[in-house]
Amino acid sequence: MIYTTDGVGIGCGACANPEAVTQKRTRTTFRIENPALAVATDFMSNSANHNWSAVVAAGPAASSAIADDAPATAETIRHLYVHIPFCARICPYCAFYKDLLDRSQTARFCEALLRDLDKQCTAFDMSAKTIYFGGGTPTALTTSQLEFLLERFHQRLDLSTLEEWTIEANPGSVSARKAALLGKLKVNRISLGVQSWDDGLLKILGREHNSLQAERSLHTLRDAGFRNINIDLMFGLPGQSPEQWKATLEKTIALQPEHVSAYCLTYEEDTEFFLRQSRGELKANPDWDASLFEMTMSILEDAGYEQYEISNYARPGFSSVHNRAYWSGEDYLGIGPSAFATVGMRRWQNLADYRAYADRVLSRQSPIGSREDLTSEMKRAERIALSLRTREGISAALLNDRQQTIEEFVGLGLLQQSNGCFVLTRAGKPLADSVTEAFV
Repeated sequence: MIYTTDGVGIGCGACANPEAVTQKRTRTTFRIENPALAVATDFMSNSANHNWSAVVAAGPAASSAIADDAPATAETIRHLYVHIPFCARICPYCAFYKDLLDRSQTARFCEALLRDLDKQCTAFDMSAKTIYFGGGTPTALTTSQLEFLLERFHQRLDLSTLEEWTIEANPGSVSARKAALLGKLKVNRISLGVQSWDDGLLKILGREHNSLQAERSLHTLRDAGFRNINIDLMFGLPGQSPEQWKATLEKTIALQPEHVSAYCLTYEEDTEFFLRQSRGELKANPDWDASLFEMTMSILEDAGYEQYEISNYARPGFSSVHNRAYWSGEDYLGIGPSAFATVGMRRWQNLADYRAYADRVLSRQSPIGSREDLTSEMKRAERIALSLRTREGISAALLNDRQQTIEEFVGLGLLQQSNGCFVLTRAGKPLADSVTEAFV
């Protein structure tokens, strides 16, 4: 039978968005064999690299008004996201905030980021465990600008507890000098936006690099000493065959990255691909995508990668600490245009305009564009939605009022109990959204 379903869109920039699990949804269809289960699919998950605001949390408490600065708090913030929106080229599938690189604006933008960081350090007790520079393309900044920015992060933050500092990179913006600088300044994880090893598909995606450049970039990072590299991949691309996707997975495995993120293309509003789909030029094929997802799980798991989240695979010991913090509901701060922050029961987002963001910060005004007060039910819904996507699953205690629903999903072979938690089975992973919606 065929059912209309909700799928989650991929991210963009150097890497896809991991936390927009319930932020950007599109309509799709998916054929399943069990006619008793008219539910949704979600193997099109977002990467774990950008900040997010879950749709399940949106409600009457949300405000579109400009918010005051977040009040000071004694809570210690251990996770920091920094949004660098600049791109050398705008990819036609990308729906996240970005802008073409303008060298006349980048120095002023970096100054605004540091001013924003100063304000956050005054408002919060910060002891960084993870830092994540996402975008956009952070490595679109020059080597000297990255040095200026990172050195001042060192000056402002207590990095004695730092475990993971990730920067997203596009193959076209990696150089030996830049890689050496990042390593010198305590960046210890790189997320490389390869997307495909097929040059024809890279052209369709509007990427500025080719497969040879991507491979050279990976070797450059290795030569600079990086031993924790994520390769970002996409499947379900226009015209992509199973053979092409298998070849991309096998090529990736041969290069031995510590982490692989694999997302399915979805057609997001406000993108060129969405317009082309609406004109009938591009078409999604959920059945085809589902088969590629199955292939992804099989090939990567056979190669020793653990699927610790629906779209994320890692060798033992190399799962993303930053992204796991998002998925477990820990507090985090966001700096930069469009960045979200969640502290306790408060969530806010900065203006999604880097010029307006810089104007406000440098004139000592708040860059916050919207905020919302969360409720315990919103937090519970988010926890279920995110945790179910992970290998650990969701605590049985959070679902103790849904025993009948649990029994139905267990009976259908979509959920199983493990260590006091309920986790998705192999058959349940493509239907993650549907299982989640039944509980929230």
